[in-house]
Amino acid sequence: EATETKKVGLRDRLGCYTWTWFTMTMATGGIASVLHSIPYRSEWLRILGVIVFLFNILLFSINCFFITLRFKWNPGSFQRSFTSPSESLFVPACVRCRIGTILTNMCQYGIPATRQWFQTAMQVCFWVYFSLSVIASSGMYLIIWSTQALPIHTMTPIWIFPAYPLLLMGPIAANLIDALPDSLAAARINSIAIALGAVCIQGTGFLVSLMIYSAFIYRLMTQKLPRETTRPGMFVSVGPSGFTVAGIVHLGNTVIPKIMPSGYLGHSDAAFFLKLLSDLTGLWLWGLCLWFFLVSIGAHWQIMRANDPEHHIQFDMTWFSFVFPNTALVTATQAIGKSLESNAIQVFGTVMAGLLVLVWIFVFYMMIRALSMKRLLWPGEADGSVPLGKRW
Repeated sequence: EATETKKVGLRDRLGCYTWTWFTMTMATGGIASVLHSIPYRSEWLRILGVIVFLFNILLFSINCFFITLRFKWNPGSFQRSFTSPSESLFVPACVRCRIGTILTNMCQYGIPATRQWFQTAMQVCFWVYFSLSVIASSGMYLIIWSTQALPIHTMTPIWIFPAYPLLLMGPIAANLIDALPDSLAAARINSIAIALGAVCIQGTGFLVSLMIYSAFIYRLMTQKLPRETTRPGMFVSVGPSGFTVAGIVHLGNTVIPKIMPSGYLGHSDAAFFLKLLSDLTGLWLWGLCLWFFLVSIGAHWQIMRANDPEHHIQFDMTWFSFVFPNTALVTATQAIGKSLESNAIQVFGTVMAGLLVLVWIFVFYMMIRALSMKRLLWPGEADGSVPLGKRW
């Protein structure tokens, strides 16, 4: 009752602003990458991708501005966000992943349209992000393990989030090298070091995620599916294998023409065998990615049934989990299709890309609708505790 009678101002609403809002920009940047990955290129598709990329930068700036206001107007909220069970898992993923996705888009759309200075700038950005992602991921897990005890029955793949910055190293490196005009440009920025460094950190991120996968499977076997409100987070399990496939296979496609055109360590056939290894590894993990996608889809069948009040969920920002992990699946599919020169896989990936864009539009619409209905950024609602009883 107090929530209904009290006048809620901008300061009150921004007090509900959390790190989860950065999932919106993660999804939007992923859509820009998906549009770039479509093999059937045209000028209008490139322009659309650039528009989504620029729109995402705008969203990221708005998010940074609003969450800064929250921390300024609510002293102590910044420190508490790192130890909050509902926020801490999102901190490194939503900030570092958001920056990583922007860097990927900058490589995709910026390098072909600029000159040598931008290639050097992206080389520097890669190594800066390389360092920050390792520090942010390990540091956030250390904070969580030192301050929280998360019970297994609450476990969802969201626990993988602090490892997500590591999982973008492969895609960033692959898009950086692939966007270069020739092998001379690749040699100038030391593409071999970039590729090897990306594989190292990508592997670390995937192995950390794989260990958390085991906890998730144990939780499903002993506690059944998560509650409907947290079930969208199941799609986060698609991301680790998807980003790894997209990065490793894409890097394999650039080995012969750009990274090692003359072989490696005196072996002229080394590049071919590395490409073959990347394809086999990619196929192996692509199957895992598809399996988790199907499991996540199947887990939502009750929620998707119409007029079923017992299995109804209200919108919150975790709905963007329907989008951003699946952008990894689409880009991984396109990388596999290109590497194997399979038109069928490329058509399959293009259809998935179109459907994912529609899902992104739907989730974005639901977010705006929730804001207008005071279901988001409203004390006592999705960001608070006491519902107002408005019908969805």
